[in-house]
Amino acid sequence: MSASKAALKAAKGALDAHDYERAIENATKVLKEDPQSYHANVFLGLALEKQSRNDESEKAYTAATAVKPNDPLAWQGLISLYEQQGARLLHRYHDVAVRLAQLFMHVDDKTRCQTVVDKYTDLARNCGSRSQYKQSLEMLLPGNDLYDYLEGRIPHPSHTYARLSEIVEQDEKERINHEIGQRRTRLGARIDQVTVEVKREVLQNSDLEALYQHAIDWTDDQETRRLYEEKLLQHAYDTLVALPVAQKASKREEVVGLARGLVILKHPFSLAWKISLEWHDVEGIEELDVGLLREYIEFFPEDGLGKILKGYLESEISVFPKQVSIAEDNENEEAKASSLTAEDRLILMTDGVEDSPSSMLGHRIMGEYYLHLDEYESAAETARKGRRQAALETSMSGLPFQNIIDAIDLILGTALVQHQAPRHHPEAKSLFEGILARKPGNSSALVGIGLIFEEQEEYERAMGFLDRAVRHTPSVRIRCEAAWCKALNGDYATGCSELEECLPSLSASDPRTKTLKAQTLYRIGMCMWNMDDSKASRRDRNKAYARFISSLQADRNFAPSYKSLGIYYTDYAKDKGRARKCFQKAFELSSCEVVAAERLAQSFAKTSEWDLVEIVAQRVVESGKLRPPPGSKKKGISWPFAALGVVQLTNQDYPNSIVSFQSALRISPKDYYSWVGLGESYHNSGRYIAATKAFEQAQRLEQELGAEVLGDTWFSKYMLANVKRELGEYDAAIGGYEEVLALRRKEYGVSIASLQTLIESAWHNLELGFFGRAIESVQNALNVAKDLSQWRKDAFNLWKSVGDLCSVYTYIQSYIDEFPFQDIHSLLKDDFELESYNLLAEFDDMGWAAFEASATGDSAASVLECCSFAAILAQKRAVSCCAHDPHAGAVAWYNLGWAEHRAHVCRYGEVSLGRPAPLRYLKASVQCFKRAIELEAGNSDFWNALGIVTTQLNPRVAQHSFVRSLYINDKNAGTWTNLGIFYLFEGDVQLANDAFTRAQSVDPDHPQAWLGQGLLATQLGETDEARNLFTHAFEISNASATQIQRSYAFSMLDHLLSSPGASKDNASLLQSLLALRQLSKLRVPDLLSSHTRSLFQERIGDQANVSQGLMSVCSALEAEYETSESSETLARFAQAKADLSRSLLAEGNFDSAADNAETALDLSADDDQAGTARDKTRLSAYLSAGLARYYQGSMDRSIEMFKGALGETQGDPDIICLLSQVLWAKEGDAERSIARDQLLQCIEKHPGHVGTTLLLGAIAVLDDDRDTIDAVFDDLQQLRSHDDLSPQQHQQLGQLLNAIAILFPGDKDQSSARMSDAATTVMLRPSQPYGWTQMAGLTDDTHPAEIAVLTAVRKAPSRGELSAGDLSEALAGTRKGYDAQRSIMLAPWMSSGWKTLSKV
Repeated sequence: MSASKAALKAAKGALDAHDYERAIENATKVLKEDPQSYHANVFLGLALEKQSRNDESEKAYTAATAVKPNDPLAWQGLISLYEQQGARLLHRYHDVAVRLAQLFMHVDDKTRCQTVVDKYTDLARNCGSRSQYKQSLEMLLPGNDLYDYLEGRIPHPSHTYARLSEIVEQDEKERINHEIGQRRTRLGARIDQVTVEVKREVLQNSDLEALYQHAIDWTDDQETRRLYEEKLLQHAYDTLVALPVAQKASKREEVVGLARGLVILKHPFSLAWKISLEWHDVEGIEELDVGLLREYIEFFPEDGLGKILKGYLESEISVFPKQVSIAEDNENEEAKASSLTAEDRLILMTDGVEDSPSSMLGHRIMGEYYLHLDEYESAAETARKGRRQAALETSMSGLPFQNIIDAIDLILGTALVQHQAPRHHPEAKSLFEGILARKPGNSSALVGIGLIFEEQEEYERAMGFLDRAVRHTPSVRIRCEAAWCKALNGDYATGCSELEECLPSLSASDPRTKTLKAQTLYRIGMCMWNMDDSKASRRDRNKAYARFISSLQADRNFAPSYKSLGIYYTDYAKDKGRARKCFQKAFELSSCEVVAAERLAQSFAKTSEWDLVEIVAQRVVESGKLRPPPGSKKKGISWPFAALGVVQLTNQDYPNSIVSFQSALRISPKDYYSWVGLGESYHNSGRYIAATKAFEQAQRLEQELGAEVLGDTWFSKYMLANVKRELGEYDAAIGGYEEVLALRRKEYGVSIASLQTLIESAWHNLELGFFGRAIESVQNALNVAKDLSQWRKDAFNLWKSVGDLCSVYTYIQSYIDEFPFQDIHSLLKDDFELESYNLLAEFDDMGWAAFEASATGDSAASVLECCSFAAILAQKRAVSCCAHDPHAGAVAWYNLGWAEHRAHVCRYGEVSLGRPAPLRYLKASVQCFKRAIELEAGNSDFWNALGIVTTQLNPRVAQHSFVRSLYINDKNAGTWTNLGIFYLFEGDVQLANDAFTRAQSVDPDHPQAWLGQGLLATQLGETDEARNLFTHAFEISNASATQIQRSYAFSMLDHLLSSPGASKDNASLLQSLLALRQLSKLRVPDLLSSHTRSLFQERIGDQANVSQGLMSVCSALEAEYETSESSETLARFAQAKADLSRSLLAEGNFDSAADNAETALDLSADDDQAGTARDKTRLSAYLSAGLARYYQGSMDRSIEMFKGALGETQGDPDIICLLSQVLWAKEGDAERSIARDQLLQCIEKHPGHVGTTLLLGAIAVLDDDRDTIDAVFDDLQQLRSHDDLSPQQHQQLGQLLNAIAILFPGDKDQSSARMSDAATTVMLRPSQPYGWTQMAGLTDDTHPAEIAVLTAVRKAPSRGELSAGDLSEALAGTRKGYDAQRSIMLAPWMSSGWKTLSKV
């Protein structure tokens, strides 16, 4: 024990000496001997604290407090230790400080107790968090032992509660923001929903309201108390808003109580006052406390609701008596002058609504005020906002606010009844019905429904509701409306008398009733107007007229009275000036005066004031009175939309006119004129299918409604014909025009349209290749032109059309003999100064005398020239008809220029470069196009035309013209093509190619661009490319493109001559023949084209036409040779004779064939004609003559001809084969021996020649020469594997081998040999039908026959070259009746089909 004491003293001494290590050592020794030593633990804790060994020091102090809990020394050590560490151990500091303060309290040491508390609170405030500081302050609250002990020494509770509330406010704010920030990022989270949920969680568990209440209870300062009362109300209100509906009731009572308390105390906290005012669910505003309203205005003069209330209380609609001020009692004029004017009041209240968008009361009052001002649109808009706010307030407070909502609904419904009636009547009716379901006697709702039924012209039902309203509220306004409803129902006398009874109750000086009085007087006037509809009664100025005037005296802005006065002045007083002013005034005052607007629009339309018509119609449309509500008996009003459509149609605003007419037709589906207007709008905007449907509907209405209702209806027929014309349905269009002309014979526009349509039909048929139809259309056009010229000779379009119909004959020259010269002559001569036809005579030498002279010739060229002259004269007359119209004059000169150019082309050919030709028509054409350009220089077509006609005359001008045309319009493929042709003539290949390429990119379907590129390829020697280009141009061109047809046909002929396999392409042959046939119809056929066409006809087997055509060619060439005696003509004549002999041979006319062939040989005998063409001609003639003599039976002559062919061909193996066949057919031993020798020599020179080998094999079979057969058999077998054999050669080879197998089977029997041969044929040529057909004939199995049919079908044209006989044989091999019938149908000359059918 003594050692422990010594060590304890030593530790104390070491502490005093600041030797903390020794103090620790000694204190530790003591604690080893006595762990419960209080002072040793204290000394150890202090020493460790000095060495900053805080954790060990805390353990030592804690051990000491456990030994002596009531000794403050160890607790003070812990506090000192915690103070040094700041906020790190502040949570432990709290418990220690409380314990130490209690120890000092128990020993009644207030000073040391207060010191401990102050140090702790200061440390928590400076170093701790808000929650730690809050915990420290809670020590000082009433109810705590320390507060009772230290009261007066520590801060007052009001201060403490204020600090606590500030801390909690900040904590809640941060927590709400933090939670919202976290939760809003969740999938599917909505910010408004998240905000409500977070606020609900935080505010429900908040201590703030208790803290606010304690602060209110403890504070002595009135301002502070009011501040916390405001905060308490605000927090309670926020909590109420966040709570779910089921939990709002109790909280709402609390909020209302707090608000009422602040209002009673007259504290100017706006939330409290608004709750007291807004949450007072009154049925009428008169139920509110006017004193409370005035106090609100006094406390919150700048608040939005305060402005509204101020304006309302001073307005004429206020239900409260006006406050009489002391200044007014003392007749203070200055004070009276300070009252608001009506304009200032409206501005004040409008500003108030904008400043308080969340006020139900404000919107309700403002809505009623707008109704008073007849501002129904503003009233409806304000009521809708108020309704939304009421719904929001209901969701926030949980109160239903049914009376407020009903009042706002009444305002909304009343406004909707009047605003754009009857557009919103269904909505208004549903609102009123909802109110009546809750309040059956509500007069406003009853009147509202009555007005709706009155607008819908259901007067019986309207009277029922209005009578109920009168019984509940017998106000003069409702009585007037009920009386007027009776009048509208037809009881004008009763209505008039009841309205008269209401008059004494109305005063014009009272602003609230002056409009009602004006309306009542107007309605009395209308009753008088309708009670006696005689002209005298309505004209009487003492009756209805006087009431209308009295109505305007009561209210000069009452629109219906102006409207009625306008009708009076129009229909009875015959004063259009006053009537128009009255209608204008009525419409200015109210856009709902539809009758006045219609009369006004009609008057403006009569004077073509379309802008004013549009303004009137548009304003009526915007009024909303046009469409009746669903289910209404009242008809809609469509004329404003129709008027808008007419104005827009006049202004060429076709998209909007379509919309307007469609709107009119939705209201009035049987409005005939709207259908016509819609169709015309569709037509002008290019929507022809829709236009057709519109006009067809209009015509159905014509039949339904009748002419007595609609009047003249020809215009719809005319427009439908125009639509058909645009769609290319010319026959229907012409029929429509004729139908109109039957009704209105001298309607110029229709006659011209009919004439132009006939001309367009002619050009269209010309392009399609229907040349007869084109001529028929031209003849009909001439009849129309003759009729039109009887009464309208100065029409430009007439003579332009006459010129066009004459030009059609120049394009279809096969019908040139049908040109109606006499009709055209009389038409051009009738009533016109013939000297005027000498226009440009100095250039074209063309006048009336020249035209008459051209009619004397009978040749096709003379008639063609006459057609061209007639077209020129007609266009000249067209020029004279439009001398005063620059635009029409430009077009007329342009048309005349093309007529002159066409005359040049018809007489001298399309291209006369390289040969001399008169250019008088071309020069005249240049002058015409120059005149057109002078009148209209911005037309690209004029420049393009000038470039075309100057290409031969002046290349520089031509190039400039083309470039200028492209500068104006670079999207014209025709101009690019013409420029390319120009460069081609000038020899610039690269520029020509660029121009053609550009034309193709602008319009890929422009055939002339492809033609030009084909000509360019031909010039460069690229024949295949040129042929492909010509083919494409022909495929996309029309039937009138002569140059394309010619180029395509000649390129295909060159291809056939250079590629023998091309003759198998039947489609190309037929297309080429079609091109040449069309060319022969369009132009007087030239010999080259005719000869070429005959060659194509020969290729396709049209022998009859071939012979006829070649005979014509031969006759023409013979006549030409007799005139020119040209060697070139002689060569062509010889070639034509050779071709003719070949055609006659194919026909079986052997005598003529032999004669023509020998004639060709005689004509080509001259050595001066030596050349490839002559050799081919002579070879063809020799062969034709040889075959003709053979078939005549003249073998010697035939052999002679074939020998001549051999001489021409230098021993051609095919000729040798033909000669050998003829020699064998002569049946002489010597001749047959010669045939064998010729074939053997040929096979030596031409080993592998198919024809020679086949003939040697056939001769060996006939001679039964087994040695030769053995020698030839191997060659035949080798030939079977050759790929270059034709199908016919394959068939012949198979037949020969089959005959050898039958006659010389060898080691096998006959059947096996034949089957083996057929199998070999199938193996080598499985895709050919011959082997399968052969095999089908050797077996009873149907499979080979079916395969034979399948392969034969695949090889038949157009997929192959199999003949009809081969396909027929394959079908017959199936041994089926159906296939036998098909076989006979395909080739009735084949016996196989008949044999099969006989066995079925």
